[in-house]
Amino acid sequence: MRWYHRWHAPHTASDPPDWSTLNFVFVSPQFPHTYWQFCDRLRRRGVNVLGIGDTPYDQLDGRLKDALAEYYWVPSLSDYPSVFKAVAFFSYKYGKIDWIESNNEYWLAQDAALRTDFNVTTGPNAQQIRSLQSKVDMKLGYHRAGVATARQIRLTTLQAALDFVEGEGGIGWPAFAKPERGVGSVGVAKIDGRADLERLLGEKGQTPYVLEEYVEGQIFSYDAILDSRCQPLFENMEEFPPSMARVATEGLDLWYCSLPTVDPILRQLGRACAWSLGLARRFVHMEFFRLAHDKPGLGQRGDYVGLEVNVRPPGGYSPDMMNFAHSTDVYQIWADMVALDRSTLPPSRDNHFCVYAGRRDAHAYAHSHEDVIARFGDSIVMCERMPDALSNDMGNQMYTARLDGARERDEFIRYVQERAD
Repeated sequence: MRWYHRWHAPHTASDPPDWSTLNFVFVSPQFPHTYWQFCDRLRRRGVNVLGIGDTPYDQLDGRLKDALAEYYWVPSLSDYPSVFKAVAFFSYKYGKIDWIESNNEYWLAQDAALRTDFNVTTGPNAQQIRSLQSKVDMKLGYHRAGVATARQIRLTTLQAALDFVEGEGGIGWPAFAKPERGVGSVGVAKIDGRADLERLLGEKGQTPYVLEEYVEGQIFSYDAILDSRCQPLFENMEEFPPSMARVATEGLDLWYCSLPTVDPILRQLGRACAWSLGLARRFVHMEFFRLAHDKPGLGQRGDYVGLEVNVRPPGGYSPDMMNFAHSTDVYQIWADMVALDRSTLPPSRDNHFCVYAGRRDAHAYAHSHEDVIARFGDSIVMCERMPDALSNDMGNQMYTARLDGARERDEFIRYVQERAD
């Protein structure tokens, strides 16, 4: 096995590295493609940014190349020994590594393993990330913060599951099942009865699953960049459709929206959860149901119920949507947090709705691409094909618009996603 590195280095033999500089290893800085901005803002703050990725150097965005002091190419980011060797190379050349981060759900466990192996303390270690990614353990964080959550058990045997659903005081059908540690919507399933449960138990193999009561409601998120004291330097609220749980499994069209303001109740709950989980020096994405109906043991219609905690930015191009919604630069705020433990940007006073509407190649739509551009061109801030790795959840073609009101938001979604007869 051979390891390669391709690099863009600012140092020469007569210009040795500055050992006092903060050394930040960014894993997979090329995906999603907008993540070059995290590296760029770090560089502007004087941070030595070192990239590790599985995209050949020659294929990197030029702006990412300019932001990196050096780039180490590995054949596969899933091959831990090769990624470990890349970090070891950087450590040998530049000295102590201060940060290791990908800001990507898929690599969080690997990031944590690298931190453990290289004694990097600016993020969760391997043991901590296992707890933070556990659907069981994260509920404990919600509970400590005083936030209600759906009743849940680990899925072990058919009889234990049936007792949980059908027994005295049981949750009743339908139920909801998902991997205890999962990425996105992979493996999630609505369980309508015993047959569905038996099928899942037969198919899940050794993957740990949880089973919980089914909650009807709309999903909202509390997103924040937190400093070393778990205090928010930036806050955002996202709204998702009531059908969110079925988007990937049923091939529905996804829309979601970065809202101009954060509900004060959600802000209070999000801050309490950040503190109870000890989340610090991170971009976080916490999901909540807002109940569609009164539900005994959980709350009344309109109450927030804790769903999941994600210790990374929301997926896709959500950071860019936050920028458009709040007329700010979350990449800069995040870099300020890393380098300064504070934000240098003023609070935004120019706020909007920023809405994502996706389409799938499998469907025919009433309005052509040209129609959408002609109708909303002045408002559209992003328009592109989605990477295959994201298309199952987000669709194949996206349109993202910055709009002034909820009525305009709803009309944009309707027009983009209206199906042909």
